[in-house]
Amino acid sequence: MIRYFDGQARSGTAASLIIWYEGVLVGQITLGGITYGALRSAHIGYWIDERYAGRGIVPRSVQLVVRHAFDHLRLHRLEINFRPENQASLRVAEKCGFLYEGERKSFLYIDHGWRDHLSYVLFE
Repeated sequence: MIRYFDGQARSGTAASLIIWYEGVLVGQITLGGITYGALRSAHIGYWIDERYAGRGIVPRSVQLVVRHAFDHLRLHRLEINFRPENQASLRVAEKCGFLYEGERKSFLYIDHGWRDHLSYVLFE
């Protein structure tokens, strides 16, 4: 997995980062699907240990990745996509200023099936 993430980072298509909190590895955040040219876009994905959820760690991590994507990579559009039942990710997206764009039917194959997702976007 580390080799895969390293290869993506070297190719410039993704950046996967560990989230540390008080010296403990508590999660991961990825700026993935980085596309340049006319689109200049990427998506953000993350996970956090449930024992550390609700402390503002993920929103802060998202904000840092957003600043990097817009200020250093000069991207124009960022997405966060999550399953409709994921209320925690809805709060993260809204807290970070992402706007609801729509529903993506059968967007990702998860847990033995194609799952719908909500799409939230942020523009530079």
